[in-house]
Amino acid sequence: MSGFHKDVTLKEDQPTQLLFSKHQQFLLAYAKNQNSYEYVMSEWLRASGVYWCLTALKLLNCDELKEDDIEEFVMSCYSPETGGFGASPKHDPHILYTLSSVQILALIDRLDVLDRDKVISFVMDLQQPDGSFYGDEWGEVDTRFTFCAFATLSLLGSLNSCNVTTAVGFILRCRNFDGAFGCVPGSESHAGQVFCCVGALSIANKLDKLDCDQLGWWLSERQLPSGGLNGRPEKLPDVCYSWWVLASLKIIGRAHWLDKDKLVKFILASQDDETGGFADRPGDMVDPFHTLFGLAGLSLLGDNQLAKVNPVLCLPQSLVDSLGLKLEVSTVTS
Repeated sequence: MSGFHKDVTLKEDQPTQLLFSKHQQFLLAYAKNQNSYEYVMSEWLRASGVYWCLTALKLLNCDELKEDDIEEFVMSCYSPETGGFGASPKHDPHILYTLSSVQILALIDRLDVLDRDKVISFVMDLQQPDGSFYGDEWGEVDTRFTFCAFATLSLLGSLNSCNVTTAVGFILRCRNFDGAFGCVPGSESHAGQVFCCVGALSIANKLDKLDCDQLGWWLSERQLPSGGLNGRPEKLPDVCYSWWVLASLKIIGRAHWLDKDKLVKFILASQDDETGGFADRPGDMVDPFHTLFGLAGLSLLGDNQLAKVNPVLCLPQSLVDSLGLKLEVSTVTS
């Protein structure tokens, strides 16, 4: 790293230790306070919000949420006509919220309530002849949706229900000259899309299609002098990339190419020492999204206060093991 970077400056009075109990309190309060402005305004992504809060609490070894209530909410978002899930009750089904819903049911050991064949059919019907996946019936294409499809089918034990070969071909057409990936062929490289493509290739056992050294270089260049990671060149660091970038590097066996100590310091500095929770960067407002990915990043970095997280599915490794999922992860030490 050289020259000028958009970055933040860490202050001496920012947290340097994991505020374990405060994060538990923040997430439990967020989940229970359904009259808050934030809760009401997040209706359009609520299924994902439940997944963020529940997974974060699982990483914090906290099981205080009522699983019957969680199941009731998830199934209220289900569309029996299509087999998909919406973000909230009466919302149109979408692959994003279908994955979140399946992840939630896996977390509370309630996958048996699903009509698996119907959900699998919903995902299969979104795949296009070129291998890509629509997000819903309206036809948007994005490599995020390929990952969501692969992850959903994998959790349901039915990856081969889709055309894996054409899907992998589509992913590889989204690769750019720098080794990273965009939303669709020819679009800008972005760390979030890299994670989706690398994660999908891991699920498909196709990591051999990657130039891991070139991709690892691009991902490593996302670390700024503050220690934080950005999603693409000339952007500020953001705690969520402590997941998207770090998990991608973990999958391809190059997480050791980052400065671990500086990244940990940045993540911890992004906590709110009064309310708990993590923000996108130090001094900003906290939220469940950044709280999950801050905790997940720390778990990947070896914080033994937290449950171990799987770098592909962002679920507790113990759950992934119990489901019998074998996801490809490279091991490189040089």
